[in-house]
Amino acid sequence: MLNYKKLSRSVRGLTVLVTGAASGMGRATARVFGEEGAHVAVTDLSPEGTADVADAITASGGTARAWTLDVADPERIKTVVNEVAAHFGGLDIVVNNAGISVSTEIDGDGYDAAWDRAIAVMLTSHQRTIRAALPYLRRSQCPRIVNIASTEALGATALHSPYSAAKAGVTGLTRSLAVELGRDGITVNCICPGPITTGITARISEEHKTIFAKRRTALRRYGDPEEVAHMTVSLCLPAASYLTGAVIPVDGGLMARNA
Repeated sequence: MLNYKKLSRSVRGLTVLVTGAASGMGRATARVFGEEGAHVAVTDLSPEGTADVADAITASGGTARAWTLDVADPERIKTVVNEVAAHFGGLDIVVNNAGISVSTEIDGDGYDAAWDRAIAVMLTSHQRTIRAALPYLRRSQCPRIVNIASTEALGATALHSPYSAAKAGVTGLTRSLAVELGRDGITVNCICPGPITTGITARISEEHKTIFAKRRTALRRYGDPEEVAHMTVSLCLPAASYLTGAVIPVDGGLMARNA
Protein backbone atom coordinates (compact mmCIF):
# COMPACT_ATOMS: atom_id res chain seq x y z
CA MET A 1 0.00 0.00 0.00
CA LEU A 2 1.35 3.43 -1.01
CA ASN A 3 1.85 6.01 1.70
CA TYR A 4 -0.33 9.09 1.52
CA LYS A 5 1.73 12.27 1.12
CA LYS A 6 0.13 15.41 2.50
CA LEU A 7 1.00 18.50 0.46
CA SER A 8 0.57 22.09 1.55
CA ARG A 9 -2.05 24.29 -0.08
CA SER A 10 -0.83 27.49 1.52
CA VAL A 11 1.39 30.30 0.23
CA ARG A 12 1.56 31.88 3.68
CA GLY A 13 5.00 33.30 4.36
CA LEU A 14 6.18 33.03 0.75
CA THR A 15 7.37 36.13 -1.08
CA VAL A 16 5.84 36.97 -4.44
CA LEU A 17 6.72 39.69 -6.93
CA VAL A 18 3.88 40.73 -9.23
CA THR A 19 4.51 43.02 -12.21
CA GLY A 20 1.75 45.23 -13.57
CA ALA A 21 0.09 45.03 -10.16
CA ALA A 22 -1.54 48.47 -10.01
CA SER A 23 -4.69 47.50 -11.88
CA GLY A 24 -6.71 44.72 -13.47
CA MET A 25 -5.49 41.16 -13.16
CA GLY A 26 -2.23 42.21 -11.54
CA ARG A 27 -4.04 44.11 -8.82
CA ALA A 28 -6.37 41.18 -8.18
CA THR A 29 -3.41 38.79 -8.08
CA ALA A 30 -1.56 40.89 -5.54
CA ARG A 31 -4.69 41.16 -3.38
CA VAL A 32 -5.37 37.41 -3.43
CA PHE A 33 -1.76 36.58 -2.56
CA GLY A 34 -2.00 39.09 0.29
CA GLU A 35 -5.23 37.55 1.56
CA GLU A 36 -3.55 34.13 1.53
CA GLY A 37 -0.70 35.34 3.74
CA ALA A 38 2.08 35.83 1.20
CA HIS A 39 4.51 38.75 1.36
CA VAL A 40 3.65 40.76 -1.75
CA ALA A 41 5.97 42.98 -3.79
CA VAL A 42 3.56 45.20 -5.71
CA THR A 43 5.31 46.55 -8.81
CA ASP A 44 4.04 48.73 -11.62
CA LEU A 45 4.83 51.81 -13.68
CA SER A 46 2.34 53.79 -11.57
CA PRO A 47 3.68 54.77 -8.13
CA GLU A 48 0.23 55.87 -6.98
CA GLY A 49 -1.37 52.63 -8.14
CA THR A 50 1.20 50.40 -6.47
CA ALA A 51 0.93 52.36 -3.22
CA ASP A 52 -2.86 52.00 -3.25
CA VAL A 53 -2.66 48.23 -3.73
CA ALA A 54 0.04 47.77 -1.08
CA ASP A 55 -1.94 49.91 1.36
CA ALA A 56 -5.10 47.87 0.71
CA ILE A 57 -3.24 44.63 1.40
CA THR A 58 -1.71 45.87 4.65
CA ALA A 59 -5.03 47.40 5.75
CA SER A 60 -6.62 43.96 5.46
CA GLY A 61 -3.92 42.37 7.61
CA GLY A 62 -1.48 41.32 4.91
CA THR A 63 2.15 42.19 4.19
CA ALA A 64 3.06 44.23 1.12
CA ARG A 65 5.36 46.92 -0.18
CA ALA A 66 5.21 48.95 -3.38
CA TRP A 67 7.95 49.46 -5.97
CA THR A 68 7.80 51.61 -9.10
CA LEU A 69 8.93 49.48 -12.03
CA ASP A 70 9.07 50.07 -15.76
CA VAL A 71 9.56 46.54 -17.06
CA ALA A 72 11.07 47.94 -20.26
CA ASP A 73 14.04 49.15 -18.17
CA PRO A 74 16.46 46.22 -17.66
CA GLU A 75 18.53 47.92 -14.97
CA ARG A 76 15.44 48.85 -12.98
CA ILE A 77 14.28 45.23 -13.09
CA LYS A 78 17.54 44.09 -11.50
CA THR A 79 17.36 46.80 -8.85
CA VAL A 80 13.77 46.05 -7.87
CA VAL A 81 14.25 42.28 -7.75
CA ASN A 82 17.29 42.66 -5.50
CA GLU A 83 15.50 45.17 -3.26
CA VAL A 84 12.47 42.89 -2.94
CA ALA A 85 14.65 39.93 -1.93
CA ALA A 86 16.58 42.06 0.55
CA HIS A 87 13.44 43.52 2.10
CA PHE A 88 11.54 40.26 2.52
CA GLY A 89 14.53 37.97 3.04
CA GLY A 90 14.18 36.09 -0.23
CA LEU A 91 11.97 35.61 -3.27
CA ASP A 92 9.87 32.53 -3.98
CA ILE A 93 7.39 33.45 -6.70
CA VAL A 94 7.50 35.64 -9.81
CA VAL A 95 4.29 36.58 -11.62
CA ASN A 96 5.03 38.24 -14.96
CA ASN A 97 1.76 40.08 -15.53
CA ALA A 98 2.70 43.51 -16.94
CA GLY A 99 1.07 44.21 -20.29
CA ILE A 100 -0.18 46.86 -22.66
CA SER A 101 -2.88 47.10 -25.30
CA VAL A 102 -1.53 47.23 -28.85
CA SER A 103 -3.64 47.50 -32.00
CA THR A 104 -2.22 48.45 -35.40
CA GLU A 105 -2.35 47.49 -39.06
CA ILE A 106 0.64 45.62 -40.45
CA ASP A 107 1.29 48.38 -42.98
CA GLY A 108 0.57 51.25 -40.58
CA ASP A 109 3.14 54.00 -40.07
CA GLY A 110 3.52 53.21 -36.39
CA TYR A 111 3.81 49.44 -36.72
CA ASP A 112 7.51 49.13 -35.96
CA ALA A 113 7.18 51.22 -32.80
CA ALA A 114 4.15 49.20 -31.69
CA TRP A 115 6.00 45.95 -32.36
CA ASP A 116 9.08 47.03 -30.42
CA ARG A 117 7.01 48.22 -27.45
CA ALA A 118 4.87 45.07 -27.35
CA ILE A 119 7.86 42.74 -27.41
CA ALA A 120 9.76 44.82 -24.84
CA VAL A 121 6.92 45.01 -22.31
CA MET A 122 5.22 41.65 -22.78
CA LEU A 123 8.05 39.26 -23.68
CA THR A 124 11.56 40.60 -23.15
CA SER A 125 10.68 41.86 -19.68
CA HIS A 126 9.54 38.37 -18.70
CA GLN A 127 12.90 36.76 -19.34
CA ARG A 128 14.75 39.67 -17.75
CA THR A 129 12.69 39.46 -14.57
CA ILE A 130 13.15 35.70 -14.41
CA ARG A 131 16.89 35.97 -14.95
CA ALA A 132 17.21 38.58 -12.21
CA ALA A 133 15.16 36.42 -9.83
CA LEU A 134 16.89 33.10 -10.53
CA PRO A 135 19.55 33.28 -7.78
CA TYR A 136 16.77 33.72 -5.21
CA LEU A 137 14.39 31.19 -6.75
CA ARG A 138 17.13 28.56 -6.68
CA ARG A 139 17.38 29.02 -2.91
CA SER A 140 13.62 28.83 -2.37
CA GLN A 141 11.80 25.77 -1.03
CA CYS A 142 8.83 26.60 -3.28
CA PRO A 143 10.11 28.31 -6.45
CA ARG A 144 7.37 29.27 -8.87
CA ILE A 145 7.15 31.33 -12.06
CA VAL A 146 3.81 32.21 -13.65
CA ASN A 147 3.75 34.07 -16.95
CA ILE A 148 0.54 35.78 -18.05
CA ALA A 149 -0.08 35.49 -21.79
CA SER A 150 -3.47 35.63 -23.51
CA THR A 151 -5.83 33.58 -25.64
CA GLU A 152 -4.52 35.85 -28.42
CA ALA A 153 -1.49 33.53 -28.30
CA LEU A 154 -3.76 30.59 -29.16
CA GLY A 155 -6.15 32.16 -31.66
CA ALA A 156 -5.48 35.62 -33.02
CA THR A 157 -7.51 38.70 -33.88
CA ALA A 158 -6.89 41.07 -36.79
CA LEU A 159 -4.87 44.23 -36.04
CA HIS A 160 -3.26 42.66 -32.97
CA SER A 161 -0.19 41.01 -34.51
CA PRO A 162 2.43 42.67 -32.22
CA TYR A 163 0.35 41.72 -29.18
CA SER A 164 -0.33 38.19 -30.42
CA ALA A 165 3.32 37.63 -31.33
CA ALA A 166 4.47 38.77 -27.89
CA LYS A 167 1.95 36.56 -26.12
CA ALA A 168 2.78 33.55 -28.29
CA GLY A 169 6.41 34.16 -27.40
CA VAL A 170 5.46 33.96 -23.73
CA THR A 171 4.01 30.47 -24.20
CA GLY A 172 7.21 29.34 -25.92
CA LEU A 173 9.37 30.92 -23.24
CA THR A 174 7.31 29.19 -20.58
CA ARG A 175 7.70 25.72 -22.06
CA SER A 176 11.39 26.11 -22.74
CA LEU A 177 12.21 27.42 -19.27
CA ALA A 178 10.05 24.72 -17.66
CA VAL A 179 12.35 22.15 -19.27
CA GLU A 180 15.53 24.06 -18.48
CA LEU A 181 14.73 24.95 -14.88
CA GLY A 182 13.04 21.69 -13.92
CA ARG A 183 16.35 20.33 -12.63
CA ASP A 184 16.32 23.15 -10.07
CA GLY A 185 12.79 22.29 -8.95
CA ILE A 186 11.47 25.58 -10.37
CA THR A 187 8.06 25.28 -11.99
CA VAL A 188 7.20 27.57 -14.90
CA ASN A 189 3.61 27.84 -16.08
CA CYS A 190 1.54 30.16 -18.21
CA ILE A 191 -2.01 31.45 -17.99
CA CYS A 192 -3.88 32.63 -21.08
CA PRO A 193 -6.78 34.86 -19.97
CA GLY A 194 -9.68 35.30 -22.34
CA PRO A 195 -12.20 38.16 -22.19
CA ILE A 196 -11.75 39.70 -18.74
CA THR A 197 -13.29 42.85 -17.27
CA THR A 198 -10.31 45.19 -16.83
CA GLY A 199 -9.37 48.78 -17.56
CA ILE A 200 -8.26 47.75 -21.04
CA THR A 201 -11.63 46.21 -21.91
CA ALA A 202 -13.54 49.06 -20.24
CA ARG A 203 -13.49 50.92 -23.55
CA ILE A 204 -15.72 48.22 -25.07
CA SER A 205 -19.43 48.89 -24.62
CA GLU A 206 -21.39 46.57 -22.35
CA GLU A 207 -23.65 45.73 -25.29
CA HIS A 208 -20.76 44.51 -27.41
CA LYS A 209 -19.22 42.63 -24.49
CA THR A 210 -22.49 40.78 -23.97
CA ILE A 211 -22.84 39.96 -27.66
CA PHE A 212 -19.26 38.68 -27.86
CA ALA A 213 -19.45 36.65 -24.66
CA LYS A 214 -22.71 34.94 -25.57
CA ARG A 215 -21.44 34.15 -29.04
CA ARG A 216 -17.91 33.02 -28.17
CA THR A 217 -17.65 31.74 -24.59
CA ALA A 218 -19.19 28.63 -23.04
CA LEU A 219 -20.03 30.52 -19.85
CA ARG A 220 -21.54 33.36 -21.93
CA ARG A 221 -19.95 36.17 -19.93
CA TYR A 222 -16.74 38.10 -19.38
CA GLY A 223 -14.53 36.90 -16.54
CA ASP A 224 -13.46 38.84 -13.47
CA PRO A 225 -9.78 39.59 -12.72
CA GLU A 226 -10.07 37.64 -9.48
CA GLU A 227 -10.94 34.48 -11.41
CA VAL A 228 -7.58 34.69 -13.17
CA ALA A 229 -5.82 35.63 -9.93
CA HIS A 230 -7.01 32.52 -8.11
CA MET A 231 -5.67 30.30 -10.89
CA THR A 232 -2.33 32.09 -10.63
CA VAL A 233 -2.18 31.47 -6.89
CA SER A 234 -3.15 27.83 -7.42
CA LEU A 235 -0.14 27.33 -9.69
CA CYS A 236 2.10 28.67 -6.92
CA LEU A 237 0.95 26.37 -4.13
CA PRO A 238 3.56 24.02 -2.66
CA ALA A 239 1.14 21.26 -3.66
CA ALA A 240 1.48 22.26 -7.34
CA SER A 241 5.04 20.94 -7.38
CA TYR A 242 4.55 18.51 -10.31
CA LEU A 243 2.82 20.95 -12.67
CA THR A 244 5.19 22.73 -15.04
CA GLY A 245 5.28 23.78 -18.68
CA ALA A 246 1.49 24.13 -18.75
CA VAL A 247 -0.35 26.72 -20.83
CA ILE A 248 -3.75 27.15 -19.21
CA PRO A 249 -6.61 29.14 -20.76
CA VAL A 250 -8.77 30.94 -18.21
CA ASP A 251 -11.30 32.03 -20.76
CA GLY A 252 -14.81 30.86 -19.88
CA GLY A 253 -14.56 28.17 -22.55
CA LEU A 254 -13.58 30.53 -25.38
CA MET A 255 -11.00 28.16 -26.88
CA ALA A 256 -13.19 25.09 -26.32
CA ARG A 257 -16.18 26.43 -28.19
CA ASN A 258 -16.35 25.57 -31.88
CA ALA A 259 -19.26 27.79 -32.85
